[in-house]
Amino acid sequence: MPKMKTHRGAAKRFKKTGTGKIVRMHAFTSHILEKKSPKRKRNLRRSAVMHKSDVSRIKRLIAYL
Repeated sequence: MPKMKTHRGAAKRFKKTGTGKIVRMHAFTSHILEKKSPKRKRNLRRSAVMHKSDVSRIKRLIAYL
């Protein structure tokens, strides 16, 4: 069987940590920022760990990363 190809769209959005967890960045950070509070914008800058129900699907897409 041939090798699986990495899903390039997923590879740009998700990263694997050293322990194998999947990390993502938050949405809602690109525009319409005036109405969002500084605290909310600051918290959106941080990455978030993917929920366990989505992890298996994402790991299949980025198997070699």
